[in-house]
Amino acid sequence: MAKKSMVERDLKRRRMAKKFESKRNRLKAIIRDQEQSGEDRFMAALKLAELPRNSSKTRIRNRCQVSGRPRGYYRKLKMSRIALRQLGSAGKIPGLVKSSW
Repeated sequence: MAKKSMVERDLKRRRMAKKFESKRNRLKAIIRDQEQSGEDRFMAALKLAELPRNSSKTRIRNRCQVSGRPRGYYRKLKMSRIALRQLGSAGKIPGLVKSSW
């Protein structure tokens, strides 16, 4: 199991990213728009920099839903390779046939 604090920190980042998503997208659209004046684009960049760092989507780490493990993560299943193996061995994943030889 991952540290509870790390899992909670990641959940906090997910909440913040969701909360500030529309504001970030608006500011980024202004920054990318070449028809805006340079001053407007610069002010938008400053406002974007003032937003909390943890509100950025790139700060989010994919973690296993079962154990919270950050590495060996399968996006399609939302779990780590170790949790997948354990649940597969226990027969709790429908359609998964685990070979053993």
